[in-house]
Amino acid sequence: MNEEMMQQLTATAERLATAAESLDRVLGRLDAQQEALNAKVDRIVASVDEQEGAEPAESEATRQLQERVAELEKSNNDLRAQAARMARKTLPPMVSAILAKSGAETGEKLEKGVLDKTLQSLSVEQRIAVKAELARAGMIE
Repeated sequence: MNEEMMQQLTATAERLATAAESLDRVLGRLDAQQEALNAKVDRIVASVDEQEGAEPAESEATRQLQERVAELEKSNNDLRAQAARMARKTLPPMVSAILAKSGAETGEKLEKGVLDKTLQSLSVEQRIAVKAELARAGMIE
């Protein structure tokens, strides 16, 4: 072989050696990145495993809180019902006067026929107003 070919082969061999070194460095970095990713995945898996192990205690706490909320809601509903029963139900003086004239007693439920007969002398607007007040006071349905 002639000298020119030898120089070309030497230059090519040097370039191949440089390329091989570069590939070796890149592979080293890729290996390091792969190891870092594997470590992160291992930490994530460990974290998930820990959370799964802790779930029974959390579900127990959640169940207890839900039971407590249900108790409080029941208590709240009972108190509201009690307050509704104990609420003072007063009638305006005009309605009380009309009922007194007809002989109906305030505080008791009124029958529809008696109420209609009592309110017969009033105008339609007044009848509506009186019936609305009686309904609000719980004397009619």
